[in-house]
Parts: sequence; structure tokens; C-alpha cells
Amino acid sequence: MKKLILVLVVLSVSVLVSLSFVLADDLNLGRFDGVTIKACLIGGGDYEKIYEEFFPKFEELTGAKVEIVFKGNGFDIDKKMKLDFAAGTVDYDVCWNHTSFFSQYIDFLEPLEKYFTEEELADFSPRIMQFARKDGHLWFIPRHADISTLHYRTDLFNDPELQRKFKEQYGYDLRPPETWDEFKDIAIFLNNPPEIYGTQFAGKEEALSGRFWDILMAHGGKILDENYKPAFNGPEGIKAASLLRDLYQAGAMPPGMLNFLWDDVAANFANGIIAMYTEWYGWYSYFQNPESSKVAGKFDLARQPKGDAGIHSGWAGAHAFSVTKFSKHKEAAAALVKYITSYEPQLFEGRIGYIPVRNSVFETLKKEAENSTDPLARKRLELMQVQINEDFTPPPIVPEWISISNILYPTLQAIMLGDKDVKEGLDEAAQKVEELMREAGYYD
Repeated sequence: MKKLILVLVVLSVSVLVSLSFVLADDLNLGRFDGVTIKACLIGGGDYEKIYEEFFPKFEELTGAKVEIVFKGNGFDIDKKMKLDFAAGTVDYDVCWNHTSFFSQYIDFLEPLEKYFTEEELADFSPRIMQFARKDGHLWFIPRHADISTLHYRTDLFNDPELQRKFKEQYGYDLRPPETWDEFKDIAIFLNNPPEIYGTQFAGKEEALSGRFWDILMAHGGKILDENYKPAFNGPEGIKAASLLRDLYQAGAMPPGMLNFLWDDVAANFANGIIAMYTEWYGWYSYFQNPESSKVAGKFDLARQPKGDAGIHSGWAGAHAFSVTKFSKHKEAAAALVKYITSYEPQLFEGRIGYIPVRNSVFETLKKEAENSTDPLARKRLELMQVQINEDFTPPPIVPEWISISNILYPTLQAIMLGDKDVKEGLDEAAQKVEELMREAGYYD
């Protein structure tokens, strides 16, 4: 029996080794003996696990060496890269990228379409890949994605007395909101402060501008039109901003919300004081941990509501890898990007908890979830996949997005506080954005 086990182990190892070489052949990575590929990458927490696990494997498969010359959070790495690009001091071949940032780097990136076949790209979410292209070129290969989903308290939504009272008052069943109008009804109905607030959002900086964009797109609105003129002050924007104002003025949001960022709103939901809100998937394990969360086992997930245009909200982004124009080893750098975004590394990150961008990885994870004791394990993945493939919509792909956001969010705060009229405030913000875009040369 021991001999049989030993033989099986040897055969299993042999199969795994064979598969790794098949993988290298399938990806057409090539050999780069003696080449050192330098990388400037996002770091911290779980971001670095993929480097530790797969860079040594890439080195074994190709003969190249990978040297990480910088690691930092998204904002720090953005500052470094912009300084390096402006000064011409780039000493790395592969760099971090993101849907919200990449348009400001384009002049310094290597187009990737000649390094990837359409067959190699076919497994990626088409919805995400359309945002990886601009001006006829492919600028990055996605690593993993971020999108929000509706988190709602099942102990509240399934309460028979609350269901009866809601039906009497609003004429339809208490259930996860399918539209933003229903979201407003339900948030106000379930509001019972300070024990329970109907909803919340992160209330400042890009976090607030992004949630406004979430609702705006659902109504069919845009931040900028096809001529790069501000378009958020039309009827769709007025309705989106009015929703934020009405909920805040009704007391259905915590009074300190305009100072909240991601950690704050997540802590509120975990502490059991929020009935429902839209949140990134990445907080799931925190919410389901009974040691850190009072709502563990007491919430469910749903697709974000639709607006008047029949569109589901889908503010989203994707982390990615690019090759710099300054690289002296572009073929080797592209091979590293191809490998680190391939099926096995993506599955590895998907098992950690990141949202995959390959459909094959989703299928594997859903199959694995069938044996999970978590009742939401498979549903969560199925919902993610639908949203990534159908709802994923980043903010405007322009270098000025953060500057636009810095104009928008103080205006939205003033509207929510009642210090500005909705139309007046959005018109003022639109005028400032138009001046910003004119100075950037968009109307010449």
C-alpha cells in the first residue's frame, strides 16, 4: 500500500511538472536567459503574495530574473511614476496600472497588442478589456477588478412585521431594491436612528464622486460628453444629487457621513447600524467574521439598483500591468505580464478574495464553492461575474478625472448639507470642470 501511495505521489508530481511546461509552451513566453526585468508595482498586504508565489516560477520557466525596484500603495506609486515619466528617469520595464489612472501614462507606455493574440485575450472579461484600449491601442492587461454590490440586512428585510408595514405604506413588497427610487423608499422606511440608519456612503473625496457617478450612470447620465464637456448637471445629475441630499436631509444617513471613507462605512455596517448600502466585495470576509462583525450571517448580496435608464450601477476599476516605453527588454517584460495575468496566478488571487477578470477562473472558483459551508460562496461569485461582464464602468478615461472629482465632491457635500441648491451647485461645478478641461487643451 505504501508503495502504491509513493507511486501515485511521484505520478502526481510528474503531472504537475508537465503541466507547468505545457503552460509555458501554451503562453509562448520564450527564453530570456541573462535578462533582468525590473518592476514598479503596487505593494502591501495581499497584493504581494502573487509576486512571492509566481515570480520565481516565471524565472524558472524563462531564465529571466525579476527585480522589484519599487512597491507602494496606489497613490504613492502614481506619484512616483508621474515624476519618473516627467523626468525621464524610468528604470523599470513593467509597471502597475489602473483603469482610473492609465490615461495619464499613455505617452510613456508600450502598446501591447503586438505581444498578445486575440486568442490569448479571449478569456478576459470583454467589458474590462474595452477599457484597456484607447486611441486604437492596448495599454494594459488586467490583474483583478473592483466593483460594488448591494449589502443588505436579511434580519430586517425578512422581518414579518416590517414587511407588513412596508407593504401597507409603499404598496410593494419589502425586498432588495431593484431601482434607486426603491432604494430611497426602503432606506427611509428602515431608518431608526441611532440604532439603525437606512443607508450610508463614504462621504468625501473620490469616494463620494464615485458614488455620484454610480447613480448618475444608472439614469443614463455622463460626467463628460463626447466632446469632453461636463454633462453631469443635466436632469440625470440633478436626480442623482437629489437622492443623496434627500437621504441625508431625512436623517437616513449617519450625521458624520461626510467625513467617512472606506474603513468608516465598513465598520458601521459590521457594527450593525446600517440597514443596506453598496460596498466593495473585498470587505466580505470581515463582515462574515463573527469576531469582528455583528452582522455575520445576517446579510445578503444583490446586484446594484437600476436607474431611470434601466442601467445597473457599476462604478468600477481594475488593477493591471503595463510595459514602459523606456524598457530595453520589451519582449521579456511583455512575457512577464502575460504570465502573471495567466490562469494560474489569477486563480491564486481569486482564492485570496480578489475579483478575477478571467471567466475561466470564475468557473473554477464557482465549482470549488459548491463544497463551501458559506451559503453565499457561489452566489457571490456568480453575482461578481455578472457585474464584471455587464456593469463594469470606470469613471471617464481622462487624466483629469481626479481633478474633476476634487471639484465635484465638495459641491455634492454642500448640496447634501443644504448649503447649495442642487441645480445651482451642479452648474457651478460644471463651469469649473469646463475651465479645467479648456486649460488642459481639450477644446482647441
